[in-house]
Amino acid sequence: MTEQSSVARAFIDRPTPITAATVQQKPSGMPFQRYVPFGTIDLPDRTWPSKVITRAPRWLSTDLRDGNQALIDPMSPARKRKMFDLLVKMGYKEIEVGFPSSGATDFNFVRSLIDEGAIPEDVTISVLTQAREDLIERTVESLKGAPRATVHLYNATSPLFRRVVFKASKDEIKAIAVDGTRLVMEYAEKILGDETVFGYEYSPEIFIDTELDYALEVCEAVMDVWQPGEGREIILNLPTTVERSTPNVYADKIEWMSLNLSRREFVCLSTHPHNDRGTGVASAELAVMAGADRVEGCLFGQGERTGNLDLVNVGMNLFSQGVDPMIDFSDIDEIRRTAEYCNQMPVAERHPYAGDLVFTSFSGSHQDAIKKGFDALEADAAAAGVPVSEHTWGVPYLPIDPKDVGRSYEAVIRVNSQSGKGGIAYVLKNDHKLDLPRRMQIEFSRIIQAKTDAEGGEVTPADIWAVFQDEYLPTPANPWGRISLSGSRSLTTEDGRDVLSTEAVVDGAPVVLTGTGNGPVSAFVNALASIGVDVRVLDYAEHALSEGGDAQAAAYVECAVGDKVLWGVGVDGNTVLASLKALVSAVNRAAQRD
Repeated sequence: MTEQSSVARAFIDRPTPITAATVQQKPSGMPFQRYVPFGTIDLPDRTWPSKVITRAPRWLSTDLRDGNQALIDPMSPARKRKMFDLLVKMGYKEIEVGFPSSGATDFNFVRSLIDEGAIPEDVTISVLTQAREDLIERTVESLKGAPRATVHLYNATSPLFRRVVFKASKDEIKAIAVDGTRLVMEYAEKILGDETVFGYEYSPEIFIDTELDYALEVCEAVMDVWQPGEGREIILNLPTTVERSTPNVYADKIEWMSLNLSRREFVCLSTHPHNDRGTGVASAELAVMAGADRVEGCLFGQGERTGNLDLVNVGMNLFSQGVDPMIDFSDIDEIRRTAEYCNQMPVAERHPYAGDLVFTSFSGSHQDAIKKGFDALEADAAAAGVPVSEHTWGVPYLPIDPKDVGRSYEAVIRVNSQSGKGGIAYVLKNDHKLDLPRRMQIEFSRIIQAKTDAEGGEVTPADIWAVFQDEYLPTPANPWGRISLSGSRSLTTEDGRDVLSTEAVVDGAPVVLTGTGNGPVSAFVNALASIGVDVRVLDYAEHALSEGGDAQAAAYVECAVGDKVLWGVGVDGNTVLASLKALVSAVNRAAQRD
């Protein structure tokens, strides 16, 4: 056995090590005992935990109804139409367009879609109604002439609603659903012509809190009226109207219903999660694994209280797993901008997939990993002989390629006081094709760090480039340093040695710098010695910035100038001149520090 070091023994012998026993939370003082835990479902043979989602479910957007009714400022007809057109463009084939019996605004909007021919032949519009005869009649009237339409009828079935809201028995609540279904069929037969392909959806609202056997009983009674069969489906929607259970319990309930419903092959089992616990997306995904055929929700989770299920989140989750969501999210910024305009509510900066900062890293270690990931991806794609856009994605900290949703790489890495060399190097490589050597990355990151420490806040890519130019690349607008090259030079060989003559301006006076060496860089170092500049080259790198006859080259030179070790950078169409400029850059930087 190895002998313990004195340091190890000191730690082992401490009297109060950190353990679970020494880290104890104190009671919150909050009245948690007022709340009853949600029960579990007896489903020992559940299968959903081992399932994998391999294809997209059917989608229903409720933006124009559930989402709209939750807005501080409900959509105007123009904003409603813009949202409808966006949903159609994205590929949604089932869209809930309103609550026509609620008032003239929703009724007239539904009519405008039909009368103006705005509904594509393959899109089914849906409208919601309560189970009152006058409301059902008005609802069906709104659909006259629609190519494809569904009436969605609901009534609350949970014990709390039966006792507190309706003061009705189970049989009375079931009768509401049955009678409502019959009325929908009667008015559809009376009002709608053969030009309308008509469908029906029923929701036992507050399903999540309804006894399973009773929810099944109500749904079976509704089906007995509708008579689903070949070519005549019924949509049974099982909502978490107020999300109160963990997602696994909801999945158990969905699987139980799917297993126990008669005529299951003619049922579209739909799920409508809300987000009161913040797990609406998980509830939907687990429900699909448990047998749900359709998912209802809103773009970016708009909806009452904490919102509906976020359709963008669920769809993009599928995309990130290699499953086609069958919805086009390729211009995520335009989708977000349109939703924000229509809803007059912002999408949070860190909203999954769509927020301004979701593909952004400020942390230095994250930035370094991302930069290395992009470099490795390019190398792997080249080795496979395919473009990067066709190669299997794999970059640290980025679950998807931002370009696949229309984002540029400019926003992937942002620089602030928490950033490191990787992020800064990424910005220079991505925006300006400058691939800095590692030690130079460290040097320049310290310069940027000093700026962020002094000024605070974020440093933009434009700021980084301005600082880089000011530090390494003098421009005509910002000339600096005691030496500048005029560009005219000659290189000859004498006795196997290179002789270099270069026109320059030193301390404001034109001179010709001449030196000899075993190459142009060595010869220029010798020429600088003639004017009293002691410089040694420690490291050198160069690469092309572009291709073609007018390609530019970048050179990086690490130099010891006197007692200072500094990097210099040169950019020119000629690789030799780029190298000389890099030497001058290092020498001038050293002079600035004297």
